[in-house]
Amino acid sequence: APAHWRAGDRLDVRHQSAGSRHARPGCRRAGPVTSPTMSAPLFSRPRIVALFAIAGLLAVACSNDDGTGSTVATTAPAVSEAPTTTATVADTVADTTAATEPATTEPATTDPAAVTPGDWEDITAPADCMCSDASEFHYFVREGDPNRVVLFFEGGGACFSAETCGPGSNTYKRAIFPPPADGDGIFDVDNERNPFLGWSMVYVPYCTGDVHIGNTTTDYGDGVVMQHKGYVNGTAALAGLVDRFPGVEQLVVAGESAGSIPSPLYAGLAHDALPDTRITVLADGSGAYPGTAGLSAGIGALWGTANAIPDWPETEGLTTADWTLPGLFVHAGAHAPEITFARHDYAYDAVQAFFTGLVGGDPEQELATIDGNETMIEGTGVELWSYISPGNSHTVLGKEQFYTESVNGVLLVDWVTALVRGEPVEDVHCVECDG
Repeated sequence: APAHWRAGDRLDVRHQSAGSRHARPGCRRAGPVTSPTMSAPLFSRPRIVALFAIAGLLAVACSNDDGTGSTVATTAPAVSEAPTTTATVADTVADTTAATEPATTEPATTDPAAVTPGDWEDITAPADCMCSDASEFHYFVREGDPNRVVLFFEGGGACFSAETCGPGSNTYKRAIFPPPADGDGIFDVDNERNPFLGWSMVYVPYCTGDVHIGNTTTDYGDGVVMQHKGYVNGTAALAGLVDRFPGVEQLVVAGESAGSIPSPLYAGLAHDALPDTRITVLADGSGAYPGTAGLSAGIGALWGTANAIPDWPETEGLTTADWTLPGLFVHAGAHAPEITFARHDYAYDAVQAFFTGLVGGDPEQELATIDGNETMIEGTGVELWSYISPGNSHTVLGKEQFYTESVNGVLLVDWVTALVRGEPVEDVHCVECDG
């Protein structure tokens, strides 16, 4: 049976293991490291310069000053002064529990429509949490129904060089903005069609350039020193969630863009802390990233992902090369098969296409990569539900289109609603995917 995680404890991280079901139409503290020498095809100077330009697009598309995920200001306000101490991350290890069928009915709890969420509460994280410039990290909590909670990870680009991480770079979001008081999509607190109406929410900002999975300090040269502490920040927010909502019956781990990448990982960690909670993953806008060992090893060494791999029996002996982005579904699914995993992507997502091409992938094969990733994941025995929309947009959870988007006669909002209720769903995949 899983070891109990004391409320307020943090997650220790150590090691690193790892056909399709449906036919488709189409804190352990880490010391500073120096950037290793990368292979020329992936990290040549022309490629990095191009990425520096295009990744600004990624940051612009993934986050904004009100947290809804539409646009971003090109200059971010400074955040508060850096802490100077680092706390030891507490140990938590659990054996996997036996797989069980997901519930087909909603748990008995307060009617969410009868709950009015309060204002966002700004939570100062422990001192070992920090943004990329070592400034203080905050996350946000909005209390509603204590039995139903969304853990949401914000998006906003990435960085992995002196150019992309430097002070003049727009390649990633480096400052903390509060989430919207009343936004669009799943942040609309008045829309009766919102599947999360009345739920509590823990909102994890993004300011570390490492898609919430890094845990190291990296000196990129030219005076650029980055605190890639996304995993430390994310596990602090998860610990806060467990402390605030210890009796949560239903948890949805969601994210947009860079924030959707780590959602299966944090769902697995949440399972360790809340073994009796029904957990669903909803990842929006990251299904097209390739799972190549070279990419994972190269960028993973810069971000310190080896220091952020949970000490699960299923990850014994894994390396950064094994810790691929689509592989996070595989490892979390092997560890906690009772989790429901789902994702949403646009078939020709312009942001993912640009980024994939600039790190050595083929943007012309984006839809094939999306489908191939699902085939790979499901080939390991992990069930992944997907909703693939036509066109080249990027993310939808924080937008009005969440309520109007329809593919093959299935509204996205209805699909998500059924998913989180534990009702049967099918994969939805565009036929004419150009949009």
